[in-house]
Amino acid sequence: MDLDLRKLRYFVTVADRLHFGRAADELHIAQPVLSRQIRALEQDLGASLFTRDRHGVELTDAGRQLLADAGPLLASTHAVRRRVSAAASGKRRLMVGFRAGIAVTPAARAFEDRHPDVVVDVQRIEGDDQAAMLLDGRIDVGYVRLPIDEDGLRVTPLYTEPWVAVLPAGHRLAGKKKEVTEADLAGETLVWLGDPSTQPTKRPLPNAGYPVRGVDETLEHVAAGRGISFLARSASVFYSHPDVVYVPIPDLAPEQVCLAAAASHTSPVVDDFVTAAQSTAEITAECGNYEMWQLGGDAVTRHA
Repeated sequence: MDLDLRKLRYFVTVADRLHFGRAADELHIAQPVLSRQIRALEQDLGASLFTRDRHGVELTDAGRQLLADAGPLLASTHAVRRRVSAAASGKRRLMVGFRAGIAVTPAARAFEDRHPDVVVDVQRIEGDDQAAMLLDGRIDVGYVRLPIDEDGLRVTPLYTEPWVAVLPAGHRLAGKKKEVTEADLAGETLVWLGDPSTQPTKRPLPNAGYPVRGVDETLEHVAAGRGISFLARSASVFYSHPDVVYVPIPDLAPEQVCLAAAASHTSPVVDDFVTAAQSTAEITAECGNYEMWQLGGDAVTRHA
């Protein structure tokens, strides 16, 4: 049985709204038609996806599982359309993903010197989707931060980056010390996404319990006094917040930045971008070094 992508798109819209009427309006179809399409999808899959009663619409366990799987599948389909359309128009395009604080420009410039006919596009990625976006084709290559599930990927180490502690402006250590240690922060509540084993500390800190995703959300929670956090040093260059203070914490092992691509996605263009990223890794690393920016506008380029 082939999965009907149109029905799947309909399902995702209903699952996001949990309301058939509003979903039908968004899809510009009649509600009875949408209901029939969802019932047909449930018959195709042999599972009920929604419970419907006078209290409203809810996802079943099967529905929640399908919703989790549908996003990457639909995104992969979009990526296929994008690549085919680009090929048909005679334009070649490379989609490069990047984590917050990582500058793509040095490698893109080096790559474009060799491939002036290839357009380098960029897309921000997060830790919880960096592997999925590579595997489903939404991005061709990505600047990632470890840890990452390396199954099905080619991962090339580029450089390491030190950590900074992210403290509320009113924290007892904010502005008091030029550096802090892990011992200084013992017992602090941590704003952190993911398993405690991914924390950079030797001893995990208690999680504040907020499902943060990305630097912006982290800074907002820390600014509100809900805990402290840790970010790569480049965060202090590219992100600022009036109610947050960054303090270096040199006794934490630095974070590894890598370039990754799907192992199945082999092409000379991807290989050449990997080479460009390796040759410019030192420049990219220094783009996240505040001391280099203090030296002047072209200090990073001179340093390279």
